[in-house]
Amino acid sequence: MAGYLLRRVLRALSTLLGTTLIVFLLVRVVPADPAVSIAGPKADPETLAAIRKDLGLDQPVIVQYARYLTALAHGDLGKSYVTGRRVVDVIAQRLPATALLGVTSLAFGFLLGLGTGMFTAARRGGSWDLGVLLVTLVGLSLPTFWIGNVLLYVFAHRFHLLPLGGYGTARHLILPALTLGLAEFYFYARFVHTNMGEALSADYVRTARAKGVSPVRIYVRHALRNALIPIVTLLGLDIAGLMSGVVLTETVFNWPGLGRLAVQAVFSLDIPLVAGTVLFSATLVLASNLIVDLLYGVIDPRVQRG
Repeated sequence: MAGYLLRRVLRALSTLLGTTLIVFLLVRVVPADPAVSIAGPKADPETLAAIRKDLGLDQPVIVQYARYLTALAHGDLGKSYVTGRRVVDVIAQRLPATALLGVTSLAFGFLLGLGTGMFTAARRGGSWDLGVLLVTLVGLSLPTFWIGNVLLYVFAHRFHLLPLGGYGTARHLILPALTLGLAEFYFYARFVHTNMGEALSADYVRTARAKGVSPVRIYVRHALRNALIPIVTLLGLDIAGLMSGVVLTETVFNWPGLGRLAVQAVFSLDIPLVAGTVLFSATLVLASNLIVDLLYGVIDPRVQRG
C-alpha cells in the first residue's frame, strides 16, 4: 500500500508542477499589461516602468517562473490588480459559498441518481426502467444554464415563491442547488443503471445465484462493489468541479462563489486573480484524482498489485 500511495503522490505532484508552468505561460501571453492594470491607462512611462520592475517583469522568464514557484510554495498567489487584496484571501472568502452550493447540489443529485439507477437496474426492460430512461435522456440534453433560467422564470419571476438570485438564506440556495442537482441526477441515474446492469449480467453474479446466494447480498456485495470504480471516478471529478466553481450557474443566480469570481476577474483583466482561480481549480482536480486512486485500492485490492 505504501508503494502504491507513493507512486500516486509523485504523479500528482509532477502534474501539479506542469500545471503551474502552463498557468504561468498563459498569463504571460495574455494581451494585458499588468502595470497598466495597476496604474491605469493614463499613467506616465516612468511609473509603468517602476511597477514592472517592482513586479519583476523586467527579469528573464526563467527567473520569473522560479519566483512564481517560490511564492506558490509559501501559499502566495499574488495580489489582485483591481482590489489590491491577496488572491488567497479573495478565494478563501468566496469558497464557502461555492462549497455550500456544491455539497448541497451533489448530495441531492448523486444520492437520488444512485438510488434511481440501482432501482431501475434491477427492473431492466420494465415500465419504470423505460420511463426513467426517457426522462434522463431528455434531461441530459438540456443545458444547465437553460434549466436555471426556466426555474428562475417559473418560481421567482412568475409565482414569486423564491428569490431571483443572491446569497444569504436557505431560500436563495434552493434554485441554484436544484439546477445543478437535476443535472447531476440525470447523469448518475443513467450511469449507475448502465454499470449496475453490466455487473448484474456478469458470470460471477450468475454463479452466485446458482450457489443460492441471497439477492440482496448479490446486489450489494457483488454487483454494486464492482460497479463502484467508474462511479467513484466521476464522483471525484464532480466534487472537484463543483468546489472550484460552476461558472454559468453562479452567474445566472448571482451566487458569490468562485465561478462568478473567475468571470469577474476575466472581464476586469485581473491576471493574478484569473491565474489563482485556475490554479486552485486544477489543484482540487488533482487532489480529487489522488483520493479516487486511493479509493481504488480500497474497493479493489488488485489495483494496488497492478
